[in-house]
Amino acid sequence: MIGIVADDITGANDIGIMYAKAGLSTDVYPLEALDDAAPGHPQALVVDTNSRLDSPEEAYRKVRAATLALRDAGCRRFLNKSCSVFRGNVGAEFDAMLDALDASFMVIVLGFPKNGRTTLDGIHYVRGVPLEQSEFRHDPVHPMTESNLIGILQSQTKRTVDGIPIGIVEQGAEALRAEIERKRSVCQYLILDVRDQDSLRIIAEAVREEPLLGGSSALSEELALLLPKPTAESGEPGLPVPEAPEGVFCVAGSLMPQTAAQVEDAIRHGIAAFELDSFLLLEKETRERHAAEQARSVCSELAAGRSALLYASNDKEKVAETKRRASALGLSNAGVSRLVSAALSDAAAMVVDASGTRRLLVAGGETSAAVCARLGIGGLRILKEIEPGLPSCLSLGEPQIRLVLKSGSFGSERFFTKAIGHLNALP
Repeated sequence: MIGIVADDITGANDIGIMYAKAGLSTDVYPLEALDDAAPGHPQALVVDTNSRLDSPEEAYRKVRAATLALRDAGCRRFLNKSCSVFRGNVGAEFDAMLDALDASFMVIVLGFPKNGRTTLDGIHYVRGVPLEQSEFRHDPVHPMTESNLIGILQSQTKRTVDGIPIGIVEQGAEALRAEIERKRSVCQYLILDVRDQDSLRIIAEAVREEPLLGGSSALSEELALLLPKPTAESGEPGLPVPEAPEGVFCVAGSLMPQTAAQVEDAIRHGIAAFELDSFLLLEKETRERHAAEQARSVCSELAAGRSALLYASNDKEKVAETKRRASALGLSNAGVSRLVSAALSDAAAMVVDASGTRRLLVAGGETSAAVCARLGIGGLRILKEIEPGLPSCLSLGEPQIRLVLKSGSFGSERFFTKAIGHLNALP
């Protein structure tokens, strides 16, 4: 059994689909619900620590606890799934996994070519642009102002960090494996360059016996193909019988430009959209009243069989002014992010309770975690991939809910309309 620790729910699903589409049963649980996991473990068990916005100390505690729980559940191979651009507490979380397992070495691969992430000579690129010049430089909580992955990680850990350049990777799996063995004695974290999918295939072959891996989900797509396939039925829960297409409830909390473009595209294609005004969320009284009003509007659309979208304010000037007003009230950027996610999740719970909808699309890692927690979703079975790193899933428990939980920076412009069609067509 493979044990995976991810720092947010969309990342957990992102890596989970890499194993599910290779034929391995794959479940995702939040750390606090892991003890309630259904009997009969899947081949891949993913734990979401929801730790990206935590302090390094709290993130360390969560990842250490998750790793020990996975070890006690029978896992002998471990992966630490980080953000594909190293946002969050990567040093503390990698350290926690090594400490929990009394280990001293981890191979890290961050490149995800299918989603525009490549690493060359240790410099990380997003769709051909150095990380520090990409949209992630303006991330409201974790602004990425450096592109050198070795430098980013080294600033967060006392362990030694080194790398292997693309020239060695492209010599093939045998040469790469030999270089990894040589580096094992001189560093504790080893970051590998990635140019394209062929790079990942070579790396997967070279590290197929490594007990500890870290980084993005992309390597797992190739690695899963090299793993032994299950010889018995996995006991996958039954899927709901498809009904006639109906409205899908969409929630968008991410401020990434990809999600903003997806929201605009959904509106252009006739999906009714309702903005959760960030100015009205800063005071408790206006927040609750506004959320209830927008939830009622969404319910009206769903009752008529139409999809509806509830989204957080994403206009740049409005977001900047919201931060200014929040700062005057003593709220940090992370505090504002949590406030918006909580308001969206409260409104989502109102909609689900009032409308009975069982089809949800949620965009944004923090928003996805908040919505799942608010709805009491304790576990997920990964189903099918819609686009790279973006799967559908089914809640484990009753009532069963079809979900798509989307990372804010992933997906094509048409993703919302594609996901709506996918949710309605699930077998």
